[in-house]
Amino acid sequence: MRPMARVTIIGGGPGGYEAALVAQQLGAEVTVVDRDGLGGSAVLTDCVPSKTLIATAELMSDMTLARDLGIHFRDHQGDPATELYADLGVVNKRVKSLALAQSSDIESRLARRGIRIVKGTGRIDADKRQVIATWTEDDAEEAIESDAVLIATGARPRVLPTAQPDGERILTWEQVYDLDELPSHMIVVGSGVTGAEFASAYLNLGSQVTLVSSRDRVLPGEDADAATVLQDVLERQGMNILSKSRMESVSRDGDEVTVRLTDGREVTGSHCILALGSIPNTEGLGLEEAGIELDEGGFIRTDKVSRTSAYGVYAAGDCTGGFMLASTAAMAGRIAMRHFLGDAVIPMDLKEVAANVFTAPEIATVGYSQAQVDSGEVVADTLRLDLKGNPRAKMQGITDGFVKLISRPGTGVVIGGVVVGPRASELIHPITLAVSTGLTVDQIANTFTVYPSISGSTAEAARRLHHVE
Repeated sequence: MRPMARVTIIGGGPGGYEAALVAQQLGAEVTVVDRDGLGGSAVLTDCVPSKTLIATAELMSDMTLARDLGIHFRDHQGDPATELYADLGVVNKRVKSLALAQSSDIESRLARRGIRIVKGTGRIDADKRQVIATWTEDDAEEAIESDAVLIATGARPRVLPTAQPDGERILTWEQVYDLDELPSHMIVVGSGVTGAEFASAYLNLGSQVTLVSSRDRVLPGEDADAATVLQDVLERQGMNILSKSRMESVSRDGDEVTVRLTDGREVTGSHCILALGSIPNTEGLGLEEAGIELDEGGFIRTDKVSRTSAYGVYAAGDCTGGFMLASTAAMAGRIAMRHFLGDAVIPMDLKEVAANVFTAPEIATVGYSQAQVDSGEVVADTLRLDLKGNPRAKMQGITDGFVKLISRPGTGVVIGGVVVGPRASELIHPITLAVSTGLTVDQIANTFTVYPSISGSTAEAARRLHHVE
């Protein structure tokens, strides 16, 4: 009888716990060494908390349309009620409660499957093919014999010497959930996905928001048309966006925070969120001693089946860089275990990854981008269809957003798409299916959609691409 394979996973985020479930399903003996709680930062301090906060902000944003749709509020005396406000203490209590509950659910699921969970830190001893686990309670060590190791240790917010968070007024995106009062003026430094999401959320929750962007627009890495729509909406709602402005330092004086820019200007507010990118958690793991290659940023280099440069060692998630999404981390972890344990495996194809920016409006993308078409990297037809002409959008008071399809000329095979609007994260799925399965615009156009529906714009865009010469 073939002996049971032993798999040890360092890190319990999406890349780690999803890999553990697959490995156990395929017959391996699985140990997860986790320091902070199952679900990792995605569940405890990043994705789940931020999207819960954003869900509240989204509801606040929707409520601003109430008057236009004929809905009015009255107080208990029958007088018109004109003010909405968010109780951030209650909001954040719910945020943290949901995050802890999700982490507990994941831990219970692994335990029911017989997966061993070690609450501590781990490092690799490559010579002995072991993971050395250090228990968090008393620093006791255990050597765990392993046939394969998966590293899924994630990443943490990047900070600078001149902008040190204090957890009260100067914050990383992991520290905002301890606030019990809504900031009067939130300064967000960084206009990438994280910065844009928090800026949009706090704006809709009722804070004055200033966004400091070193580039000429928000979301410089996203579709330019989509970013333009978002920036127009944010500025229309009162956000102060400082484009081509680079932060030099952040300081605090009592209840006041000052962001100094490199051109000498200063911005003063009540709070500041630093959204300056991420640093991989790859120190102290014994990676270099094990012959595992890192890139210049300290991220672990992997191939399309999650292998590192060391035999039997895989890596998944934010510690590998690239698309730093919970969905790609989970997929990379599953692929790693299927590859090691001999199951059928399809290498990761980043062109099939759907990504979403949870701003208001949301921005969802998949496949090849408009920038790649414009640069000549890929030859394609593109068509943008604004939502303002969609009948369901008119009914719901939606005036901003669009659907964009990108297809091969001649064949009409869909190779990319963008959706901007409410719930774009849901609306991108049929385009993702088209990209991953090689559907054509005619196949999309000839598939029934509900009337009226926002998704009808995807079919209409496809019909119009049929006529592109």
